[in-house]
Amino acid sequence: MTLGGAGRLKRYDGGATPARYRSPSLRPAPLERPAMSAVLKPRADFDLQAYLDWEAAQPERHEYIAGEVFAMTGARGTHNLIAGNVYMALRQHLRGSPCRTHIEGMKLQVQAADAVFYPDVFVTCDPQDLGEQAELAKTAPKLVVEVLSDSTAAYDRGLKFELYQRLPSLQEYLLIEQHRVHADLFRRNAEGLWVLHPSGPGGEVRLDSVGLVLTMEAIYEDAVTAAPTAPLAAELPPEPSAPTPQP
Repeated sequence: MTLGGAGRLKRYDGGATPARYRSPSLRPAPLERPAMSAVLKPRADFDLQAYLDWEAAQPERHEYIAGEVFAMTGARGTHNLIAGNVYMALRQHLRGSPCRTHIEGMKLQVQAADAVFYPDVFVTCDPQDLGEQAELAKTAPKLVVEVLSDSTAAYDRGLKFELYQRLPSLQEYLLIEQHRVHADLFRRNAEGLWVLHPSGPGGEVRLDSVGLVLTMEAIYEDAVTAAPTAPLAAELPPEPSAPTPQP
């Protein structure tokens, strides 16, 4: 889905495909799907620096794409558990190294796309991300992790992944599902192509970018992944008994 114009978006539960409002007035156009919150740009020439200054004073977090801002809301408990499990495993593994692991609240700037995101988890090892000048936003991640939900899956697999690919430093992009034990790891190969490495129950995820193997059991520790299911079949009524013969 295309972003642009005077976009304002409906509230969402942690990230989703933005739906555009096409009128510059305050009247919204019909939404295509539940997505993000409508947020008015503070002024017409809302650029990156204006966004950073404005965002610092906001009680909620907002992502930024080419002059538009999109409000983020809280995530489900399962989402936070999965993200936390991955963060803790990476943090422990990278302890004492020049790499730093960040979770949720840290901004990631994609300079080539004029965008700023809040990934669920990401790792950066670049010296330019370790200095004081990078306290508000990082720019050179090796690994980005997003935990999917029903409303975020299309966006995280589509537009957001497309923009993340413009990060020269990015080597791997990991997508983790909430409602079943499944993860898709996209790794950039020597030719610059992104190769899919899926994992399921009993499997593991090999993060070559940071030299870590994560078991699926560790990723989903304490997380409830079972989605609500309908009954397999309705109970059938008993067959009527045969009539009793008359004498």
